[in-house]
Amino acid sequence: MSKKFKFKLNHAGVGQLLKSSEMVDVLEEKATGIRNGAGSGYAQDTYIGKSRANAMIYADTYQAKKDNFKNNTLLKAVH
Repeated sequence: MSKKFKFKLNHAGVGQLLKSSEMVDVLEEKATGIRNGAGSGYAQDTYIGKSRANAMIYADTYQAKKDNFKNNTLLKAVH
């Protein structure tokens, strides 16, 4: 039969991974793909928060805000 397997998560290591420059690079790559898929007028920002790195894409111009409101462009660009 199988023996019991114990797994202990290293919380400090996971925290370091979530804030690492490698994670920021991955997030920037994904955010760029979504921003390019949304079209013109959208911008992106990447920052390191309290517990992890974050990336956001947002409508930067009036036309993009109107387009996103009417067509849900950002939601559709996420793939």
